[in-house]
This record gives sequence, C-alpha cells and structure tokens, in this order.
Amino acid sequence: MKNRNWVILLVLFLIIFDGFVWSEILFRGPNKNTEIYFLDVGQGDSALIILPGNTKILIDGGPNNKIINELTAILRPTDRYIDLMILSHSQTDHFSGLIDVLKRYRVGGFIFNGRRGNAGSWLELTKILREKGVPILILASKDKIRHLDNQFNFLWPEKDFIQSRELNETALVPLLQSQGVKVLFTGDIDTKIEKYLLKKHGLGLDVDILKVAHHGSKYSSGENFLQAVSPKVAVIPVGKNSYGHPTKEVLSRLALVGAQIFRTDKDGTVKLIINSQEINIFKKK
Repeated sequence: MKNRNWVILLVLFLIIFDGFVWSEILFRGPNKNTEIYFLDVGQGDSALIILPGNTKILIDGGPNNKIINELTAILRPTDRYIDLMILSHSQTDHFSGLIDVLKRYRVGGFIFNGRRGNAGSWLELTKILREKGVPILILASKDKIRHLDNQFNFLWPEKDFIQSRELNETALVPLLQSQGVKVLFTGDIDTKIEKYLLKKHGLGLDVDILKVAHHGSKYSSGENFLQAVSPKVAVIPVGKNSYGHPTKEVLSRLALVGAQIFRTDKDGTVKLIINSQEINIFKKK
C-alpha cells in the first residue's frame, strides 16, 4: 500500500511539474530585452536576433542543417515563425542552412542584396522561397528598417559593388541600434570594403558589439577599422577549417582595441542579452 501511495504522489508531482513546463512554454509573456544569439553552425555565419515583443530576425543560416538544432534549443516548440530572414551574401556557408529553416519555419520576409549565387543550392533556396510565398526585398547602402525603437541601418553595399567579381565585397552590412547598444554585422567583407566604410562613416562606426568579418580572416578586421569600431565585445563565428581562421593577426588586433573576444568553435553559441545599454553574455560551452 505504501508503494502504491508513493507511485500516486510521484504521478501527481510529474503532472504538476509538466503543468509548470507547459505553462512556461504556452503562456510566457513577450521578452522585454533584446536577445542576440551568434549560433554555433560550424564554419559559417548565423545570428538570431529577438527584439522586445518576440520579433525574430535571422541573419544568415550557416552551411548546413545544424542551424535547426540551434533554433530548436532557443525557440519554444510552438514558435515556428521568423519575422525576417536576412542573407548577407550568396555564398553557401551563409545561405545553405536557410533552406532547412524555410522547410521548418514560416518566414515573414526575405532580404538580400540582389546578387544571385552560383552554387546549385541557390536554385533550391529561390525555389522554396517562391513555393512558400515569402516576400523578397533587395536592400543596399542607405536603406533602413525600423521596428518600434529598434533600427537597422544598412551601411553596405554600394550599388556599384553588387556585380563585383568577389562575392564577399557585396555583403550586406547592417548596423543594429537597440536599447542604446550598437551591433555591427559585417558578413565577409575585407579590408578594401572596411576602408570604404571608414571613409564614409568615420567615427560613426563606433559600436558596442562586432560580428567579426569572414570568420577572422587576416584579410579582414584591419587595424584602422577596428580602432574606429572599438567594440567592447567581438564575436567570431567559426568552425573547424583549413584556412587558419581565426588568424593570430586578427586575434591580436582585436585584443589591442580591448575587445572581449568570443568564438563559436570554442564557446559554442554566444548569447547576449541587452537591457538599457547593459550587455550580459552567456556561453553554451
């Protein structure tokens, strides 16, 4: 009889515990802070931004379906909607994972620079966008997106660079301003583009958080650029690779400007919570 009572109590506990879990999943209110996740997708780029009110913006999707596990770990099981999907540029380590995202999630809109990719998987991406009826918008330098008190300013590319032979030079470079904090996403731009940005924006490039360009390639993150940007936090999306990313040169230059450095190959997904100019940082590993 005692054993039976213990079983009953255990079942009741599990039911109550289950109720707490599902009430959290189903009835949790909208987030009040801005959350940014630099996702661990291997040798590629992907970042999920959740603005106050649960508006979700995904920048790039990495090279494969690893992004699905990352999103599943962050979003509630019932949350299958992404408001905006932004592709920095049409290279596979930035867009291939978006195909899997589009198969699993509804997407409110797709933004890219207008430059089509050469890989066969680019056709698959455009096909599923068309089949899902996702609106497509082409943006470039000087374009802006505003949501409540949050704003994306697109600093690059200039229209003259869209047809550049080097796809990295065409990357969208959005500057997010949210809750008094500035976050710069740099795609795979190199020092050539950094010089253009410096010439055009100068001290206006000063930010709090930097998504380090091109996985820490020595051809990006130049000394003058980093001095102007002067980030408090620098995140390097990178995985196992044969390029030597991130390079010692870039790590040294980031250290010289006083940036706190995180990298997804060692730290896993990096989560930042922004609240009234305060930045709290969490690592998965």
